[in-house]
Amino acid sequence: MIKTLFTSNVVLISILTIGIIFLLIGLTAKKSNEPLEKTKAIASFYDLNATSIDGEKINFNQYRGKKVLIVNTASSCGYTYQYEGLQKLHDLYGENVVVLGFPANDFLYQERGSDSDIADFCEKNYGVTFQMFSKVTTRGRNQSPVYTWLTNKDLNGWNEKKPTWNFCKYLINENGDLVAFFDKTVKPLSKEITSQL
Repeated sequence: MIKTLFTSNVVLISILTIGIIFLLIGLTAKKSNEPLEKTKAIASFYDLNATSIDGEKINFNQYRGKKVLIVNTASSCGYTYQYEGLQKLHDLYGENVVVLGFPANDFLYQERGSDSDIADFCEKNYGVTFQMFSKVTTRGRNQSPVYTWLTNKDLNGWNEKKPTWNFCKYLINENGDLVAFFDKTVKPLSKEITSQL
C-alpha cells in the first residue's frame, strides 16, 4: 500500500514536472516569435562618425533631422547591381533620405580593392554620387563603430541583426532611431523601403 502510494506520488510529480517544463518551453517559444519591441536608443546615432572614401572624417550629427539608409556594399557580388538602385533612390528621394555606402570585404572577399579602386569602380560603372565611406568590417572582432551601433540592441534599442551578406540595409529615422533592417534581397527601390521614406 505504502509502496503503491509512493509510486503514484512519484508518477504524479514526474507528470507535473514535465507539464511545467513544456509550459515554460511554450512561453519561451511564444516570446521569441513576438515582434521585437523597439525602444529608444541608449547611444546616439549622431555621436557616430566615419571616414569617407576620400579620407575625410564625417560626423553623423550632420544627418540630424534626415532619414538615413546605411548599406554594406561590395564590387564583386551578385548583388552589386543594387548600386544602380541605390543611386536612383538617392536621385529620386534625396530630399527624404541620405544614402550611406560602406564597402566591406566580409563575405567571400568580394571587396578586395583599395578605397581608390572602389571609388573608381562606383563612379565608372554606376555613376555613384551618394556618400561612400572607407572600407570597414561589419561583423566580428574588428567591427566598425557604426555597425556596432546598428547591430547591438543595447546601443540602438532593439536590433541585433548583423549583415547576412553584402547589400543589407538599415534605416534610421529623422530622430536618429533605427527603425528597420532590410535583407540583401530587398532592392533599394522596393515598396518596403520607399513606403518608409
